[in-house]
Amino acid sequence: MSYQALYRVWRPRNFEGVVGQEHITRTLQNAIEQNKFSHAYLFSGPRGTGKTSAAKIFAQAVNCERAPVKEPCNECDACLGIQDGSISDVIEIDAASNNGVEQIREIRDKVKYAPSAVPYKVYIIDEVHMLSMGAFNALLKTLEEPPKHVLFILATTEPHKIPLTIISRCQRFDFKRISQKAMVGRMEKITAAENITIEKEALEIVALTAEGGMRDALSLLDQAVSYSDEEVTIDDVLAVTGSVSQAKLTNVIRALLDQDAKAALEAVDDLIQQGKDPGRFVFDLIYYLRDLLLFQSAPDLEHNLERAIPDPSFRELSGELTPAWIQQAIRELNNCQQEMKWTTSPKVFIEIAMLNMVEVRGGGESKAAPVQSGVVDQLSKKIDELEKQLTALKQRAPEAGSQTPARQKRAPAKSGRKGYNVPYERIRQVLNEASKEEIKNVQGRWADFMEALKQNNAPAHATLLNSKPRAASPKALVLAFRYDIHCSLALEHQSTIEPLLTEFVGKPLTIIPIPEANWQEIREEYVRKQKHNPDDGEGGPDGEEGSPSAGNEEEPLVTEARKHFGDDLIEIQD
Repeated sequence: MSYQALYRVWRPRNFEGVVGQEHITRTLQNAIEQNKFSHAYLFSGPRGTGKTSAAKIFAQAVNCERAPVKEPCNECDACLGIQDGSISDVIEIDAASNNGVEQIREIRDKVKYAPSAVPYKVYIIDEVHMLSMGAFNALLKTLEEPPKHVLFILATTEPHKIPLTIISRCQRFDFKRISQKAMVGRMEKITAAENITIEKEALEIVALTAEGGMRDALSLLDQAVSYSDEEVTIDDVLAVTGSVSQAKLTNVIRALLDQDAKAALEAVDDLIQQGKDPGRFVFDLIYYLRDLLLFQSAPDLEHNLERAIPDPSFRELSGELTPAWIQQAIRELNNCQQEMKWTTSPKVFIEIAMLNMVEVRGGGESKAAPVQSGVVDQLSKKIDELEKQLTALKQRAPEAGSQTPARQKRAPAKSGRKGYNVPYERIRQVLNEASKEEIKNVQGRWADFMEALKQNNAPAHATLLNSKPRAASPKALVLAFRYDIHCSLALEHQSTIEPLLTEFVGKPLTIIPIPEANWQEIREEYVRKQKHNPDDGEGGPDGEEGSPSAGNEEEPLVTEARKHFGDDLIEIQD
């Protein structure tokens, strides 16, 4: 096989090529040049950041025929022999597959022998945290007092798993994630040398997706080159990485900001249909919002952006959003991310998160004072008009009480979606049997029930988060939801919700979901029916007192107030 992967071809051969770790390479170079290097080193950090490469370069530099030097010459027999593995004095061991006591004892027995071809025998133990405790104990004494001609370099991605007795005997260097700018610069040099034509924006997406690992970035670049034809474009990189373009993330956030649920849901559906990973989409969206918030707070920190490229559309969107809106959206997406871990239908939870985010208002209020002032003026005028209407109705209340015009009975509006059919007859039956005591019993135990449901079944809990108990009979409970989709999801979890609810209310209750808009319609119908038929029942839809059968017919003033303001804002006092 003649072809070699880019990350192998372009593996660093000197300290200068170890990108983004200048704080480590400079220290090692000075130690080699001054002949003050230690007998044991611990290189720790994320994958693909140059730990093993730096270890091999260090082994070359201390054994170079031109030593002491800051960089290995890569020309002498020692440097070339270490590179191709022909010199047996530099031993690279994978601790993941050689983690037993016997392998470490073998090392301990061989360290006393002098090197055969170069001045120093170097042991590079990769993924050293995989060694067993017995192996660590076998290594301990050798690591503390090795012969003068032996060096140990331990590399790991999980230093917290290494015993402190080992760490204390080494000089520790922590490799950090490579910055996006440094990775793009390195990839530009490589693509130029390999005669690969690629857009700079595509390289930036590769760097963002690699999350600080140079090896991951070069592997993704290799895939994109194989996928593309002549020039590697942004679309090629997006197809290979599974990421979502910044333009589409911007469109989704703008739709949420404009409270356009249709556009946001269509964008999500389109991305899923294209085969994008739902988890990756939520991850990208969270980090894009994080970058917007960071850019708002400190525009000078462009180099710290994780997911965004500060183009004109990004800057414009940053000026329209408020920090409070961004923080609320991040919290909602984080909840969605947690719920997605427990479901086989992640798209549903993304859609619920989108709908919840549409409800968050005030995206640009702090940036648009004139608009806010105009809205307040309109609301003030509307309130004045309503107060005048209520005053006039109050004056006419005695006449209206004696001569109430018969209104035409209006059937409740049907649900706007085809996905859920509202069971009107069942709800009417519940209303006829409802009582104040039943709904208070449910409401008093609802918080404890929701907490238990969260521990028992996270997806079911997420479905009921936006629900509200509206009416209860001895056998059933009417739950109102914001959207039809929540009603359908509640029925999917019915077998989980109802048994747990029974434990808290003390009796079996069947849940009957209904969208909030439909609930208001059927409730008004019930109130009108109670007025004309005082003997039909003893309670209202919420089990409230003061029904016609009790001799307290509702005044037209109260009815009008209900229509304008809704039940949640009204408190009736005798």
